[in-house]
Amino acid sequence: MSGTGKLTPADVDGAYAAAQKVVEMHRALVGYVRPGMTLAQIDRFVATTLESLGTSSCFLGYRQSLRGPKFPSHACLSVNDCIVHGTAGSLARPLVPGDLVKIDIGVTYRGWIGDAAWTYSLGPAAPEIRRLMDAGKKSLAAGIGAFRVGEPLLNWAKAVERCVESEYGFRLVRGLGGHGYGRRLHAEPFISNSVPSYQGEWPDGSLPCSPGMLLALEPMIGVGTGRQRPSEGHDWPVYTADGSLASHHEHDVLITEKGPRVLTEGLDELPDELPV
Repeated sequence: MSGTGKLTPADVDGAYAAAQKVVEMHRALVGYVRPGMTLAQIDRFVATTLESLGTSSCFLGYRQSLRGPKFPSHACLSVNDCIVHGTAGSLARPLVPGDLVKIDIGVTYRGWIGDAAWTYSLGPAAPEIRRLMDAGKKSLAAGIGAFRVGEPLLNWAKAVERCVESEYGFRLVRGLGGHGYGRRLHAEPFISNSVPSYQGEWPDGSLPCSPGMLLALEPMIGVGTGRQRPSEGHDWPVYTADGSLASHHEHDVLITEKGPRVLTEGLDELPDELPV
């Protein structure tokens, strides 16, 4: 089962259960992550907590290509200008008040994938960070609300781009986006966060939204630029090209005949400013 196709009620229950394991992991992280911790400590906490929840990371050992390196961490831990795919070893120093931490959790549970990220400020968020986190959450909600059965997936990108770039004045990171999923972490279709700037840039954008689609939807936003800088000689992490702060919010969504259903419900209720 990939990101599209007919789902049985049991399939839907399985996908929801996996998504909720991710939400439980984020709830545990909210009570755990504090200044003074290293990313390696947080990653070990993710590993042991997932085990206690009866699940495991689907990121650990993941390859972007058949011959590519295996991802070395249980979670993607990305700090400040690191947009996505930060590893447990990508930042050696301990976290400090004011850091902006993106935590992306992916699990395998009873054959189904759950995959969702949230952005956290260590301590009260400075005004610009507050606006950045709000832009991430509001654009995610706006994009999900734009899905209509039978209408093109492009509607998602139009809503997200309008929110992030027109309303907030930030920049969506071009080239990054969401994806179908199911029993595999990545499946078709690709879900661009940006409206295509030339013909053929996002072929999947013309596909109709259809019931049964399982989509991991994830706006990635830079304060100052939409350009990314990959790590030299590595598949990860990915940074903003200008070193400005970035955010990352991600929900798992099932498209139904009645519209989109957020399987990772509960993430929006978590505090995104953590105690110091």
